Amino acid sequence: MNKSQLQTAIIDKLQADLAIAKDALQASHEAATHAESKAENKYDTRGLEAAYLADGQRRRVHEIETALSGYRNLPIRPHLNEAITLGALIELEVDGSCRWVFLGPDAAGLRVTVNDIEVLLISSRSPLGQALLGLHEGDEVEITVESRVQRFQILTVQ
Repeated sequence: MNKSQLQTAIIDKLQADLAIAKDALQASHEAATHAESKAENKYDTRGLEAAYLADGQRRRVHEIETALSGYRNLPIRPHLNEAITLGALIELEVDGSCRWVFLGPDAAGLRVTVNDIEVLLISSRSPLGQALLGLHEGDEVEITVESRVQRFQILTVQ
């Protein structure tokens, strides 16, 4: 898999998500500042709820912008016979099936598809990301999430 294509796909997906988030921010801001949102009595919380929603949308826009910046500035280089670090594309075997993950700076949980292969973005702050750092092809890793043990074998590191 070409990591440059993957990086482009990630950036494209984040830009699309950013456009949606900005539209939602604008709509929630307009709702919060609209005359109809003004409280009619002390129990009327429409304006306050709209303001909270607008603040959440503003944070979401900021998170996506931060992730975009991280991926635009992420150097893409091969990880040949090297320990897993940020920017590694990793093929894992779990329960007899293969899964691709990309250890990126942000946007954990985002899924992108390149050449009909789905890649899950993880960060070094995730349990799996932390466990993979410093490992090599052929290594095995075991993590426990919510009292459930998961075992992975590292098949490929690019």
